[in-house]
Amino acid sequence: MVEFELNGRNVALDLPADMPLLWALRDVQGLTGTKFGCGLALCGACTVHLNGTAIRSCQTPISAVAGQRITTIEGIGDTDVGRAVQKAWLDESVVQCGYCQSGQIMSACSLLSQNAKPTDGDIDAAMSGNICRCGTYSRIRVAIHRAARGGGQA
Repeated sequence: MVEFELNGRNVALDLPADMPLLWALRDVQGLTGTKFGCGLALCGACTVHLNGTAIRSCQTPISAVAGQRITTIEGIGDTDVGRAVQKAWLDESVVQCGYCQSGQIMSACSLLSQNAKPTDGDIDAAMSGNICRCGTYSRIRVAIHRAARGGGQA
């Protein structure tokens, strides 16, 4: 039995200890906003927060989150930073196909939670593990700057 906090609520799951967190979230909890991309922690589509820090859920065993706090894209809007980032994403029309965007948003929120006024270099470093096949990187950077300014002009 693995017990942890998921988007503000306590859960207890009876799953194999080595099951990736991604599958526990998607298949067991029905939280399908976190995406499967590469399965190797290289693309960032599966990004969630572990105690506020961005991690790749496809390579994190469920046993590693026991007693921890997990936030997914479904819960990030309950935070001030999450609301600001989601609004900035819409204001800057970041999304094209959208597949990578939950992971992108989760990484951006982790960055802004740790660094309220990131430079372009800070943004590039924090977002480097998130791949966008549509190439919306410049809009992502502008949206992160907008969110850092509280939703105002970037």
